[in-house]
Amino acid sequence: KGKCPEDGWDESTIELFLHELAIMDSNNFLGNCGVGEREGRVVSGLVARRHYRLIHGIGRSGDISAVQPKAAGSSLLNKLTNSVVLDVIKLAGVRTATSCFVVPMATGMSLTLCFLTLRHKRPKAKYIIWPRIDQKSCFKSMITAGFEPVVIENVLEGDELRTDLKAVEDKIKALGAENILCVHSTTSCFAPRVPDRLEELAVICANYDIPHIVNNAYGVQSSKCMHLIQQGARVGRIDAFVQSLDKNFMVPVGGAIIAGFNESFIQEISKMYPGRASASPSLDVLITLLSLGTSGYKKLLKERKEMFSYLSSELKKLADNHKERLLDTPHNPISLAMSLKNLDETNDAAVTQLGSMLFTRQVSGARVVPCGSVQTVNNYTFKGFMSHANDYPCAYLNAASAIGIKKQDVDVFLKRLDKCLKTFRKEANQEKSINGISDSNTATEQLED
Repeated sequence: KGKCPEDGWDESTIELFLHELAIMDSNNFLGNCGVGEREGRVVSGLVARRHYRLIHGIGRSGDISAVQPKAAGSSLLNKLTNSVVLDVIKLAGVRTATSCFVVPMATGMSLTLCFLTLRHKRPKAKYIIWPRIDQKSCFKSMITAGFEPVVIENVLEGDELRTDLKAVEDKIKALGAENILCVHSTTSCFAPRVPDRLEELAVICANYDIPHIVNNAYGVQSSKCMHLIQQGARVGRIDAFVQSLDKNFMVPVGGAIIAGFNESFIQEISKMYPGRASASPSLDVLITLLSLGTSGYKKLLKERKEMFSYLSSELKKLADNHKERLLDTPHNPISLAMSLKNLDETNDAAVTQLGSMLFTRQVSGARVVPCGSVQTVNNYTFKGFMSHANDYPCAYLNAASAIGIKKQDVDVFLKRLDKCLKTFRKEANQEKSINGISDSNTATEQLED
């Protein structure tokens, strides 16, 4: 049926299935005589076993989605994977998606492929409207495709950084709709930035007849992000949305899913990919989804939501104990931020030092964001880089509740963070004591004089 099974398969069943696919490829035929330049020959048995002898990859030289006659098994693997992944995307909340394909590139290069496909539809266009998000790969994806990003600064609403819709529309009018390739929006992001106002942006794109590409990097795991995409497509225009395989399905880095609501446009993107491609990302995600089944994946999504609530409440308690606060970012369903105002005021280097301390204590993924850092990416200078704004009011620390996180991860992180912050507080108190003694001695000396 081309759908993800409700109950996951055991490993031996999956392996049997993959071996059945592999024997359909010509390189595994008994008595095969290959006289071409690409015959699926592999020297190492270890490498062959690692890929289940599915050596030919996917697609043909002119189309990544095309069927390869001498690799029927690999071609079937490709078709099945795309079908199963589309089923899961619908299950996760984008019910009206009509087409998708797995591409063996991470999110940034997959976005570039989308932009290059749009180039043929809009030959005059040279700009991409991009509500600012301080993440290098999505910025570079536009540069690599040969376009000029038009950065729209975010608006501060309470603690949250939100899309400046008026600035987007004003920029479209100033540049001219025909000169704009697309609007490039974002769902999943680090707090205090929150997902873009997708519905409103989709309506603007529909009104001005401008394509809309969504960077949904780790948004499949969030029902809120997927709902935004579904609603945006319902009320306005979304041409494609791109998501990472590793972040959403817990497989090795190296693959993404390009999905959309117009099957012919998604096929155009797949045909833009030059040459055949590695089957590894497709193989990894198919094995994972067959082993989980829809029930297993739903369970992971439910656990992630529960862990987000737990992380949020416990991080708030810790922040209160250290006279900091959990920033109020209700529109961000994955990432949280805790202020580091007292730490920043104590010592300029303390914020970045906290990041180093956490890393050496084996806390990965937590980000500390100091005030006022400046970074140049492809000749564009970002002020306040990593905070998604030129002048965010305070330094802060990020933590995320992503798919696969366990209660133990949260508890150990909070324990180690608490210990690090106590170390800083102890050092600050000692410094005050020393300064206090020094000031007292100075006062005594002045009286004696």
